[in-house]
Amino acid sequence: MSKQPFENERPKERVLLCGVVFPDQEVEDAGPLTEAAGLVVAAGSEVVGDDPHAHGVVQNRAKAVPATLFGAGKVEEIAEACKALKVDAVVVDNDLTPAQVRNLEKAWCTRVVDRSELILDIFARRAQTKQARLQVELAQTEYLMPRLRRMWTHLERMEGAIGTRGPGETQLETDRRLIKKRILDLKRELKEIERRRRRQTMSRSEQFTVGLVGYTNAGKSTLLNALTGAGVLAEDLLFATLDTRTRRWQLKDGRTVLLSDTVGFLKRLPHHLVASFHATLEEALGVDLLLHVVDAAHPDALGQMHAVREVLAREVRVHCPQLLVLNKADALTDPVRVPTFDLDGEEEVVLVSARSGKGLDDLDARVAEQLDRRCARVRLVISNAEGSLIARVKRTVVVEEERWENDRVELVARVPDRELGNLEREAKGRIQVEVLEPPAQPYARVD
Repeated sequence: MSKQPFENERPKERVLLCGVVFPDQEVEDAGPLTEAAGLVVAAGSEVVGDDPHAHGVVQNRAKAVPATLFGAGKVEEIAEACKALKVDAVVVDNDLTPAQVRNLEKAWCTRVVDRSELILDIFARRAQTKQARLQVELAQTEYLMPRLRRMWTHLERMEGAIGTRGPGETQLETDRRLIKKRILDLKRELKEIERRRRRQTMSRSEQFTVGLVGYTNAGKSTLLNALTGAGVLAEDLLFATLDTRTRRWQLKDGRTVLLSDTVGFLKRLPHHLVASFHATLEEALGVDLLLHVVDAAHPDALGQMHAVREVLAREVRVHCPQLLVLNKADALTDPVRVPTFDLDGEEEVVLVSARSGKGLDDLDARVAEQLDRRCARVRLVISNAEGSLIARVKRTVVVEEERWENDRVELVARVPDRELGNLEREAKGRIQVEVLEPPAQPYARVD
């Protein structure tokens, strides 16, 4: 008798969301736990609750209760909800101390996950490259270090047992020593990878580079695909992209720039996670132009934009020009709202839709303008016999005027100042160069 087919897919974890909102904390219009609900879905779990319009249990407090974060009444309320809903875990949209986690797990009789641990779990799922996996492991290990005590409470006092008297380590001390060694090994291995990546980045230093940065799920990967045809993963999930990707983007005028996608940012992003990815962010953001992508259709677009700026100002040194890209224009219900966007007059702005293609030509032109500011206007004179050299020059420059004579060709063109030096070195004696206008913004990378 043949066996009947059966479903072997692991059921999703049932998660109850809860959190404490403090007076100085920004709250989204859609609800204080809306973003946390998206993180739970990105982690492959299911949010449960009695109210389909609410994402979980929220308490407003002036300050946290040291032992449990929540007040005693709210702790009891959540405990009853856990029993009624038969949850597998409770996610708290705040960072908890090890003691708070221990006390809440005892009160609710289920596993408790705080905001940092939830984000780390998503990062662990999405990491693809060796560097990303090591960075996530480093962040997880540093997060685990102060929480070892609650994992080994049954072994932390072994000195009183028969056969264990005298010098030696408890299990807790052994684990701490091993974890400290693992952290050092991870940092050492990451430094070696960073050295190799730095050499790769330096090999591309002669090309104009553009970086995509923005809040998670702002549409950066979709924009990368639309501009370069890269075909990278682009899903409506938080942190769909974790590994930095660099692709060639050919502008309408024929010039090519390098476009890099980065991991998205988040409000209250764990500091140790940003620290672990610091080298990757510095590499991706050490570009000639930064495109700050914002989901213009999001109710809290302004708050997300300021959150990204805060992380950039606090964690990463950004010295390049920035262009604000308001994405998802096709999803805007009130287009009049865009011009009133509070931009502080700091950045140029372009409205696009990566999905429909609206505004991409305008974005292309804006990037070309930035590239022109790094270009010198020159007159190049090349012999007609140098066919391969003429072809190589035309691939590199933007030709404004072209005049052929009997034995030579004369080009008036815009050339990136770094590339101009390469041409002069490679074709010494084969090309005559006269600078008509120097670049408006000479290239000067900040180390």
